Order: sequence, then structure tokens, then C-alpha cells
Amino acid sequence: MKRIFGTFAVALASLFGLSVFFYRREIVKQRKRVREGGAVAQTRCGPIEYASVGAGPVLLAVHGAGGGWDQGLDLAGPLAAKGFRVVAVSRFGYLRTPLPPDASAEAQADAHACLLDALGVQRAAVLGASAGAPSALQFAIRHPDRCSALVLMVPAAFAPRPGGGPPVRTPSGVPAVFDTALRSDYLFWIFERLLRPAAIRTLMGTPTAVVARASRSERARVDMMLRHILPVSPRRLGLVNDAAIVSAIRRYDLDSISAPTLVFAAPDCGYGTWEPARYTAEQIRGARFVGFPSGGHLLVGHEEEAQAEIAEFLRPAVLRNP
Repeated sequence: MKRIFGTFAVALASLFGLSVFFYRREIVKQRKRVREGGAVAQTRCGPIEYASVGAGPVLLAVHGAGGGWDQGLDLAGPLAAKGFRVVAVSRFGYLRTPLPPDASAEAQADAHACLLDALGVQRAAVLGASAGAPSALQFAIRHPDRCSALVLMVPAAFAPRPGGGPPVRTPSGVPAVFDTALRSDYLFWIFERLLRPAAIRTLMGTPTAVVARASRSERARVDMMLRHILPVSPRRLGLVNDAAIVSAIRRYDLDSISAPTLVFAAPDCGYGTWEPARYTAEQIRGARFVGFPSGGHLLVGHEEEAQAEIAEFLRPAVLRNP
């Protein structure tokens, strides 16, 4: 019996050692990626990290929870090939953008304007995804002369709920993941590698069946976005701040938004953004709502279609509002 336990202990120690070896190799790669891919602009709102690709009319890409400039490029980077300059920002508490005392959606919107100032950009279209939607909406409200167009993808936004329920829901299992895997780069790496279906269903808010039947390129996109949460440790303050903002989100002054607006969602989004997206589109004058029949929070299976829709929408909008 002692020999069996001894053999088991040796095997377990070997597996742990291998996991640490592969984790260290991966985390060095991911830390190098985020360190070298972005730049930090010194603005009147403080240091703000960003990355920029392409040339043409500017599209400010505002990432969701767990992101940074890298997630912004994952979402909007393909539009650089369609004639746009994509500027992806790291919001407060993400990567090298510090979390200030006032990290509200309103303050984040003002920081977007500060970044544009630092880059010498007078007007820009804005794409806000998921938890990036509150600051994108506030940018359109607070800086209407700077916002040439507004795109919202699966937005964390307000919608009236029966009984006063929360406007955006949290997939089952997310609180547990938040309190465990998202506290440590190593634990997140283990979670993402060994429990990938659970990671897709919870963090990505997307049904695993949708991913399973998607094209190879779409499955690769999901894998990339999951991997790009690493390193998670320099994103944690932003995650905590986003959770506070989204849980208390209220109805913004949508009637005052004058920028042309395009809103995307899918009914099987694990974060329940379908109704908030529809409500937001209904409340913004002239807004267009695009609802896909499935796709979850990542709109899996509709990436190319969504990118084409956005490019077609933005071209006349930015030309009318240079």
C-alpha cells in the first residue's frame, strides 16, 4: 500500500512539475505580448494605454470585462483592413492604465476624449463591447461633437426588468471563477486548459454547442480570446470595477445621443444582453439593431458578417461627420 501511495505521489508531483513548466512558458509569452504590443499615452486624464493599427477614419475600440487594448484589437482589428485606423484602449484598471479614485463610466468616457486629444484626433467612431458599452454610451452623451458614430456589441446596458431585476445577468459559475481562477494567472491557466467548456460557457458567455459547430476560424477566434485573458493579474482591478459598474447600471440619457448607432446581440448570450441591446437601440433615435439567431456573447458564427455590417455602417457615418 505504501508503494502504491508513493508511486501516486511521484506521479502527482511530476504532473504538477510539468504543469508549472508549461504555465511558465505560456505566461512569459503572454506577458511579453501585452508589454510590447501597446503604448502608454500621457494625457490630462493620466496615463492611458492603447494600441493602433491601420490608417483612415479613427475607430476607438473599447473592450469588455477581462480585456485591455489586446481584446479591443481582437474585436475591431479586422476593420483596419477595411480602411479604418483602429485605436484600442485599455480602460481603467486594465494592464498599464491605472485605476483612479473615480473610475465611473462617465470618467472613463472623459478619459477616451483625453486619449483622442493626446493622439491629435478630433472625432472618432466608437465601438463599445460588453462592459465597454457604458463608457462608449457616455462618450456619445458627454462628447457628442467628438463622436461620429457609435457601435455597441452585446452591450452591458440598462433594460427595465419585471420586478426590478438586474439589467444584465451573470452566467452560473462566474462568481466562483471570479473568486478562484481570476485571482491567479496560474489558476486561470489551469482553468482554461483543463476546463475549457466551462470557461467558454461562463467567462465567454457562449453556449459550448455553438462553438462546437462553428467553423475552424471561429473556434480559433474563441481560443485566442480565451488565451488573451492572460495575464489576468494586471486586469483584476478593472474586472472588479466593471463588476461594480454593471451591477448598478442605470438608464442613461439615450434620448440625447445624436450619433448614428448600430447595436448587435444574440438571444443566447450568457450575460443576458439581448434585451438591453434591443432596449438601447429602441431608445436612441434612428439606431439600428442587428440580432443574430445565436452566437452567444462572442457572436460566434457571425464574425465576418458583423465586421462587414460595421464597415458598411461606418463609412457613410464618418464621411457625413468627418
